[in-house]
Amino acid sequence: MELMRLNKMISHNTHYSRREADELIKAGHVKVDGNVVQDLAIQVSFKNKIELGGKALFEKHGYSVIVYHKQKGELVSKKDDRGRKTIYDTLPSKFAHYLSVGRLDFASEGLLLLCDSPSVVSALMHSDLERVYYVKINGQVTPAMEKAMQEGLSVADARKGGHAKSEIYSMDFAPFVGYRIIKNAPTFSTIKVVINEGQNRELRRFFGYFDVEVMDLKRVSYGKIDLGMLKPGKHRFFTGSEYAALRDYLEYLKKEQGNDQ
Repeated sequence: MELMRLNKMISHNTHYSRREADELIKAGHVKVDGNVVQDLAIQVSFKNKIELGGKALFEKHGYSVIVYHKQKGELVSKKDDRGRKTIYDTLPSKFAHYLSVGRLDFASEGLLLLCDSPSVVSALMHSDLERVYYVKINGQVTPAMEKAMQEGLSVADARKGGHAKSEIYSMDFAPFVGYRIIKNAPTFSTIKVVINEGQNRELRRFFGYFDVEVMDLKRVSYGKIDLGMLKPGKHRFFTGSEYAALRDYLEYLKKEQGNDQ
C-alpha cells in the first residue's frame, strides 16, 4: 500500500487543506496507531490506524457525502430570484459545489443528502431506496386513503398539493412500502410513511387528492442513512460504515445494469 505524508492523507480524506492538516498535527490532534504524532514528515498508509480529534480517519473513494438537516423555510436551490433563503446560505461555503440528492420543498424539513459526485447523486436520486417521512395532515386518515396507500393510485388531476407554477398535472402513485398511523383525529392526524420513489411533491399531492393539506412533512431516513439526533441547520459527513454501504449499493447497481444489457 502506497505511503504518503500524513498531511496529504488527511487533506485527501477530509475537508481540511494540507496547511490546516499541518496545524492539527502540530497541535497534537492526530494519532497514528494510538500515538500522538507531531512530526510533519511522517509517512503513513491506511494500514495504519489514523485518528483525527479522537475519530478514525477513513479512506475516501473519490467523493464525499454529507447529511444535512434541512430546515423549514429553506429552498433546495443554489439561488432564488425572490431572495429567499437556500440551504447553501446555511451550509459552509466549501459545500457550494455539492449537489443535493433530490429535494425537499420550502415548507418541508429533515434529511437531505448532498454529494460532490454528479454520478453518485444521480444513482441515489433515481434509486428505489426507501425514504421514511413523518406526515401531519389537517384531517382524518380515511379508509379511501389507506386503500390508496396499500394499492397505489392514478390521478388525472394531481395539482392540489403541487406548486402553483408546476406543469405536472397527472401523477401515478405507487403503493406505499409501509405506513403507520400514529394519531388519527378529525382535526389533525400523523402518519409515518415509507415510500421508495421521490416524485415532485408526491406526498403533498397524494393527500391533496383527498382534500387534506399536509401541515408538516419531515424526512427522517433515506436508505440506510438516518437523521438521528442531527439538529436543524447542521450537517455531518458520512461515517465509514455509511460509505461502505454506499459503495456496496453502487456496485450492486453496476451489476444489475450489466445483467440488463
